[in-house]
Amino acid sequence: QIQLVESGGGLVQAGGSLRLSCAASGRTFSLYTMAWFRQAPGKVREFVGGISWSGGRPDYADSVKGRFTISRDNAANTVYLQMNKLKPEDTAVYYCAATRRIMALEVSDYDYWGQGTQVTVSS
Repeated sequence: QIQLVESGGGLVQAGGSLRLSCAASGRTFSLYTMAWFRQAPGKVREFVGGISWSGGRPDYADSVKGRFTISRDNAANTVYLQMNKLKPEDTAVYYCAATRRIMALEVSDYDYWGQGTQVTVSS
């Protein structure tokens, strides 16, 4: 089992940057595919980016490609989401998630979730 705690959210102006962190408990963090999802008010939760257990083959939603970067530090049991050139439409609660599946882009593919961190981008 794995527990996830996100941090780093906040209020930022359009064009600015934020870095989200997700700290995981447990000694098997390196075995999990990790991902970030987000959910805006009145909308479904959507995939933002994911990274394999080795840190290779990161995958991103088209809406964030070129602006967001996902990375992980297995020694620190932490996954990061660097968000640059933020837009008002990036405003949402951002969730960290974990799965033992290799390819996982859907909410239903993930077994463990953090509590979420709010990101608000003002225009």
